[in-house]
Amino acid sequence: MKIAYDAKRFFQNASGLGNYSRDLVRILANYYPENEYLLLNKNQSDRGKELLALPNVSFTKTSNGKLARQLQMGIDAQNNGAEIYHGLSGELPLKWNSRPIKKVVTIHDLIFMRYPEYYSFFDRKIHFWKFKKASESTDMIIAISEQTKRDIIHYLKVPESKIRVVYQGCHSAFKQPLDPLLAENLRAEFSLPERFILNVGTIEPRKNLLNIIKAIHGTDIPLVVVGKKQKKYFENIRDFLIKNKMEKQVYFLKNIDMHELATLYKMAEIFVYPSLFEGFGIPVIEALFSGTPVITSNISCLPEAGGPDSLYIDPKNPMDLCAKINFLWEHPSERQIRAEKGFHFVQKFSDKCVAQNLMSVYREMWNLE
Repeated sequence: MKIAYDAKRFFQNASGLGNYSRDLVRILANYYPENEYLLLNKNQSDRGKELLALPNVSFTKTSNGKLARQLQMGIDAQNNGAEIYHGLSGELPLKWNSRPIKKVVTIHDLIFMRYPEYYSFFDRKIHFWKFKKASESTDMIIAISEQTKRDIIHYLKVPESKIRVVYQGCHSAFKQPLDPLLAENLRAEFSLPERFILNVGTIEPRKNLLNIIKAIHGTDIPLVVVGKKQKKYFENIRDFLIKNKMEKQVYFLKNIDMHELATLYKMAEIFVYPSLFEGFGIPVIEALFSGTPVITSNISCLPEAGGPDSLYIDPKNPMDLCAKINFLWEHPSERQIRAEKGFHFVQKFSDKCVAQNLMSVYREMWNLE
C-alpha cells in the first residue's frame, strides 16, 4: 500500500500538528514497513529528517504555486501512485484527476466553533469552510477523541458512520527513563527548586494558566511553566504576579527541546493542566508516560486522556484546583499510586495501539479486513 501525506505541518510546525504528523509517519513506518509512505510538500526542513532516512519513507516536492496545496498536491499524490491520501490537519485538496485514490482526513478539534471569541471572524470562516469541504469530500474522517467526534457530528453535520476515533500517541522521549545528568543541568541552568509542579502549553486564556497561579497563591509551591506566550494574556499574568509578590514562585522556561521537556515532566511532582477545552490533550498523556500524576479539567476530552486515576477539577474554580494540588503535594504515597495507575492506563496510547488503529482505518477503506 502506498500512502501519501500532506506534509506541510510535518516539516513546518515544531509542536502540535507537527508532532502529530511526524509521530504518525514514524509509527506506521516502523510497525508496517511493507507499505510506502510519501511526504508531499513544497520543501523539506530539518524537522523529521531522520524519518526520511527510513527505506519506506520518501519526499516528493510539489509545486511552489500559491494554491498548490489545494490545487496540485492531490494530483501529485495520484501521479505518484498513491492509493490513499491522508490530510493530517483538517484539510484536503480541492482538485483530483481520474486515477483512483481513497481519501482520509484527521480533524483534531473544532474549538473555533465552541470558543469563537478566541478567533477572528475571518479565521473562523476559513476554518469552517476548509473543514466542511474536507468532511464532504473524504471517504473517512479520523477524530482524535470521542469529544472531537461528537463535535464533528454536531457542527459539521457528518454522519457517525463516516468517523473513526483514533487517539494520538506522543514522542518517544516521554517514554525514556530519567536522565539524571540532564535533570541536574536543567536545574542548574534555570535555578529550579528541588520540588515543583509543572504546566505545559501555550500561555493563552483557553489554557487557563492564571487559575493555576491563583490556586497556589498563599502557598510555597513553585510552578514551572513551558509554553509560548500570548502577549496580552501574559501581561495579565505578569501583573497578577507582581501585585501578589509571586514573581519568584513561578518559573517561565523557554528554548526547551523535546528531551529537556520530557525530563522536566519526570522531575515534576505533579502535572497541572486546567484547560477550558481540548481536542485531545497531548500534555496529559506525556505526563502519564513520564510517570507523573496529573490534575486536569473534568470537561471536554480530558478525562479520555487522563483516565480514572488522574484528579479532576472544575477549571473555573481556583479553590477546587488549590485543594487538589495541596492534596497531592502533601501525600507522596498518593502521588506514587496515581502515577503507577496512570502509567498503566496510558499504554492504550502506545505506538503499537495507535499504529494498529490507523492501519485499521486505511484497510477498512479498501475493504481489506
